[in-house]
Amino acid sequence: MQKVDFPADSSRRSVVRRDFTDGIKSLLKSAVAKLKGSARRRFLAETVRELGPGGQGLAERELGWNRGTIRKGMHELTAGLECKDAFCLRGRKGSEKHLPYLLDDIRDIVEPGAHVDATLRTSRLYIKLTARQVRAQLIEQKNYKEEELPKRRTINTILNKLGYRLRKVKKTNH
Repeated sequence: MQKVDFPADSSRRSVVRRDFTDGIKSLLKSAVAKLKGSARRRFLAETVRELGPGGQGLAERELGWNRGTIRKGMHELTAGLECKDAFCLRGRKGSEKHLPYLLDDIRDIVEPGAHVDATLRTSRLYIKLTARQVRAQLIEQKNYKEEELPKRRTINTILNKLGYRLRKVKKTNH
């Protein structure tokens, strides 16, 4: 249980008790767990602001809150703006980023054998090649190395994104 005196020039001139009981700790942790993104950071910042000077350290020590997140929340609070999280910029980049010509090379291999839907109801293209065969032809024809190419399942996904369906071509009845 700490008692802290704020300086006389502070807006708070009284003695503030800053002790966290187990109930208050669990309440604050529960509230933070229910919030996401900017709302969570604002709650952290508002709580730390109410704790006064040294509140960041106290919140980090007692509640396990990240000081960087608290600072970002304080910045959002004072500026009145919401910082965007940019989750899409995180994580592993796609095969197309590592191998910029991969999509063109796959099209070069697949296009000659592509067929339009026999019923002409859709614009889908059907190919007779499997993803394993496309991968093998990328190695043979386009001189890719085994290690640098994505696996069969990824090539299958790329083929689907490009609009090719790996199914047998339907024959029409004359």
